[in-house]
Amino acid sequence: MGKLLRHAVEKRRKELICKLYPHFVIRKEDKELYELSLSELENEYKKLKSELHPHSEFESIHWSHKY
Repeated sequence: MGKLLRHAVEKRRKELICKLYPHFVIRKEDKELYELSLSELENEYKKLKSELHPHSEFESIHWSHKY
């Protein structure tokens, strides 16, 4: 894996960990967030986003105009 790609993956992992950390009570298979792969973190993020109310502080609704 190239240096640039590795940096991008690590940056995204850190972003997801920061977003998930306050909500991540139950550990997945006894793993901490920092032990999960990027794919696992993305899945946890999508799952959490679908479970939370759309007007909560977590990624609230962003209006977009698509015509």
